[in-house]
Amino acid sequence: MSVVRQGLSGVALLLKRNWARLLALFFGVLLPLVVFAALAEEVVERKKFWWDEPVLRWLHEHATPALNLAMVWVSRLGMWWGLLPLDLAVVGVLLARRRWARATFFALAVGGAGLLNVFTKQVFARQRPALWPSIAPAQNFSFPSGHAMGSAAAVAASVVLVWPTRARWPVVLGGTAWVLLVSTSRAYLGVHYPSDLVAAWLASLAWVCGLAWVFHVRSWGSRGRPHASPPRSAASLPSTGST
Repeated sequence: MSVVRQGLSGVALLLKRNWARLLALFFGVLLPLVVFAALAEEVVERKKFWWDEPVLRWLHEHATPALNLAMVWVSRLGMWWGLLPLDLAVVGVLLARRRWARATFFALAVGGAGLLNVFTKQVFARQRPALWPSIAPAQNFSFPSGHAMGSAAAVAASVVLVWPTRARWPVVLGGTAWVLLVSTSRAYLGVHYPSDLVAAWLASLAWVCGLAWVFHVRSWGSRGRPHASPPRSAASLPSTGST
């Protein structure tokens, strides 16, 4: 029984020390993956989501020439004309400042999200909406949205990097607004279902939070390297040898 008690006390101590990371793992990775899987199952079975078509038709009913132009430009800036150059600039700045771990994390976050999007599109092979002729048609598959996934991954990775600083809430609020705007542009243009956008947000959140978990970002020092853990006395260690 003493061995069992020691084991339980070691587990309790481990949970106490890592409760924040475990909570982030659940809400940032596990829960988004579960919801994404539920959406993906419906797509695989070729079922329709009840909210997809009404939202698209509502957006189309409010279309104007000025909005058409604005949404086309937002869509362009949300990928090749804006997002990609910005991602490269962030990685370049981090490398120039010798923040190696941060640069690697950000590059994997945005690059991995892009590769994951290409793979999942081919796997699910969902056809794009065809409710009206789009003024900015897209040719590949629809699920999940590449624009929404790329912008969400970049913002999520940026939030992770600036979280210990005062910039975190401006980045959270401004980045969220930008992701929603880019995503709305894709639905407005009629090239994505709303469910494509939601799935993209979930996939990016899970991917970036999973990377942050692996990199253990909170332990990074000022130059992007992990802090050395302070030495602990033998008395402070759990009797089972767990850390």
